[in-house]
Amino acid sequence: MRVELSVVIPLYNEEANLGELYQRLLRVLEPLALPGGFELVFVNDGSRDHTLPLLLALAARDMRVRYIDLSRNFGHQIAVTAGLDRATGAAVVIIDADLQDPPELIPLLRDKLREGHDVVYAKRRSRQGDSAAKRLTARLFYRLLARITHVSIPVDTGDFRIVSRKVVEGLRQMPEQNKFIRGQISWMGYRQTFIEYDRAERAGGATGYTYRKMMRLALDGITAFSDVPLKVATISGFLVSGIAFLVALYTLYARFITRDYQPGWASLMLSILFLGGVQLISVGIIGEYIARLSANVRQRPLYLISDTNMPPDLPLVK
Repeated sequence: MRVELSVVIPLYNEEANLGELYQRLLRVLEPLALPGGFELVFVNDGSRDHTLPLLLALAARDMRVRYIDLSRNFGHQIAVTAGLDRATGAAVVIIDADLQDPPELIPLLRDKLREGHDVVYAKRRSRQGDSAAKRLTARLFYRLLARITHVSIPVDTGDFRIVSRKVVEGLRQMPEQNKFIRGQISWMGYRQTFIEYDRAERAGGATGYTYRKMMRLALDGITAFSDVPLKVATISGFLVSGIAFLVALYTLYARFITRDYQPGWASLMLSILFLGGVQLISVGIIGEYIARLSANVRQRPLYLISDTNMPPDLPLVK
């Protein structure tokens, strides 16, 4: 049976926030009196604290709480994908559990969706609690991605949004292993709009998004929606070859015309190091694309489910 609204919440070590998040979601959703009801789809992404026992306790006393316990930590984007695959709502909200994205915005998102849009995303006016370095890197990443991709991906947005059923079904048709959900949703098109909000500081616990994971997400976004790095590598190869050719001409001129040269000329070493550096960078860029192709060719399941209280007719792999 399809409910009116599903809320997908990925969890990784969120024992400090789970109880408050649940209560705030109920305070927001219950007054809406949704005709088909709602469901809360929590996806435990290999948490190492007491997140899972707390989640099981919530599910035992509230039938609207659905849980998906993944077999290990697969990453935030995969956890969101698992929730979207199992959510049954006519509309689906994606929200993180750290309470930086306020559940109180869900009615506003839903109202915008009902105006005829298929995607309503939340755009950040400010980011409280983030370091200056994190704000700067996020700002640079979103603007770089907007310039080099052929898809218009909104800047200063995360995964906090509401999407229609047709968008969910579209996402389920995208089998790539390296997920970048906000980019995939933008790629689909449809009618999209936004509301602005001030992002709060994390309520409790430590963020699971380390700089390493943020860099990996950035690489996934760039390689999934842009071939500009490959073009840069190609153009750099031509430029460096041209510079090397000019240096070779000058070397011949100094050797046979002016006879002003020294054996073991330092510029030779500089040229070798310069060429080697460009070659290694180019090989690294190409390697990132090949690695992603290899992951998709292997066709391993995107995730495995250890336990769930979702409808049993669905398979436990994706």
